[in-house]
Amino acid sequence: MLEKLREIICDYVEIDPEDVTEEASLRNDIGATSFDLMNIAVAVEREYHVSLPDSQLPTVKTVGDILALLEARE
Repeated sequence: MLEKLREIICDYVEIDPEDVTEEASLRNDIGATSFDLMNIAVAVEREYHVSLPDSQLPTVKTVGDILALLEARE
């Protein structure tokens, strides 16, 4: 799941895929803007056929947080 998430993030942010780790901060380490984060969320929802709750999106700070939300949806 992490590999596909790396691909999605790299579609929106210029970063080496190796730098996209579970511990990486979406804003500080990866450099994602609010617009990037919205696009990433939509792409994740489409890829995994899930709906991420808007109320939980502000709590997403790291790549691992996205993975945890996805795992909770499975």
